Amino acid sequence: MRRRLALLGSLALAGTARAQAPVTVFAAASLTDALRALASEWQARSYPAPRLSFAASSALARQIEQGAPADLFMSADERWADYLQQRGLLAERTRSSPIGNALVLIAPAGAARPVTLTRETDLAALLGPNGRIATGDPAHVPVGRYAEAALTWMGQWGAIAPRLARADNVRSALLLVERGEAPYGIVYATDAAAGSGVRVVGTFPAASHPPITYPFALTRRAEGHAEARALLGFLAGPEAAPAWQRFGFSLAR
Repeated sequence: MRRRLALLGSLALAGTARAQAPVTVFAAASLTDALRALASEWQARSYPAPRLSFAASSALARQIEQGAPADLFMSADERWADYLQQRGLLAERTRSSPIGNALVLIAPAGAARPVTLTRETDLAALLGPNGRIATGDPAHVPVGRYAEAALTWMGQWGAIAPRLARADNVRSALLLVERGEAPYGIVYATDAAAGSGVRVVGTFPAASHPPITYPFALTRRAEGHAEARALLGFLAGPEAAPAWQRFGFSLAR
């Protein structure tokens, strides 16, 4: 009897430990600052601090596909959420896209004049003979795909594509401009605001690229994880909205 009670006690403690285990969040690099602030708010509500992992949405989606133990996936575009959903790796009816962003052209602070971005803007001439534009690799990184769409809309993709400094995520692209390694960069407005030593010199028209939206969802492995579900509800709901806006994100209409 004692051995049985001891075993039951051990199982109960193990269940409690699982219930209190921090939620693991895989999030796009552009969410770094806002999500860290929101994680602190969540912890202030007496929940364990979530474990946050930031990278390009493509890299995170591939890791989840390979079995990485993520509970929440927060992507910088719909495509990588679609990728996981099509493979049955997202929990059904948990996906929403509560926030959005804008696409901007940046330069080192004090180094460039404002640029009006239209179909008549000659970015190749702006770069000069050797200049490059830093952005995410369009083959993998959402910001790079938005940049490709915008440059295609401007009729300049063919001229600019060979002159891209292709970064593995948007924060890496931002750093290239901050360090002066690239005279211009194409990043999200929120990253430009978070960067030091850069300035926004132009904003791409909304019509030049698909809407920049951020889908959030539970992964399939976290389908029965009450705390993960609660965290998702918080991050996608009205309580988190002021923080998202404070960091420059737009709210879904």
